Amino acid sequence: MTFLPSPAVISVFTLASVLLAITPGPDMTLFLGRTIMGGRRLGFAAMLGASTGLLVHATLAGFGLSALIAASPTAFTVLKIIGAGYLLFLAAQAIRHGSALNMSGSAAVAGLWNTYLTGLGINLSNPKVIMFYITFLPQFVGADDPGASGKLLFLGFYFLLIGVPVSALIIVVAGRFIDVMRSNKKAMRMFDYGFAALMCGFAARLLTTQGR
Repeated sequence: MTFLPSPAVISVFTLASVLLAITPGPDMTLFLGRTIMGGRRLGFAAMLGASTGLLVHATLAGFGLSALIAASPTAFTVLKIIGAGYLLFLAAQAIRHGSALNMSGSAAVAGLWNTYLTGLGINLSNPKVIMFYITFLPQFVGADDPGASGKLLFLGFYFLLIGVPVSALIIVVAGRFIDVMRSNKKAMRMFDYGFAALMCGFAARLLTTQGR
């Protein structure tokens, strides 16, 4: 029994995680907003706060989902079906409303600690993050896998390991990134449709693997 998924699973998970990391959303909006208002130090502080929140979500999701698998594989399958519906909802929202890259904020620039706490608080209190973790991770682990607990935790932490350097790079080039995204509506819509397609693909995977 091992906590490492197969190379094929890791490859697909890595690609999906990178695409998700560069898709504009609430966390990225916070990183970029703080970077524009107070410089890269504040951007990194916000990123570290949100990353701490993701670490908590990954741990709770890993242990919670593994406990659910042990208690009732049938309940886990039901959760995956519900998760597929949620992913389809996210896809529809991306198409209807698009990505959020609104840099509105207070004129006052917060300190590093307050910015870190803001990132942490926004991430921990966001129900979408919780729902995402419990719908994203299960499709890469079979309900009958004896190593499910270790694999769920590994994937949760691996997702964070991928997201941090990607977010850091975006913060470093924040000004140009925002200018390109704002000035090129086609690029914004490409992100939206790409995100929607990714969510639909995940939903299809969940539905077709529910019987394992």
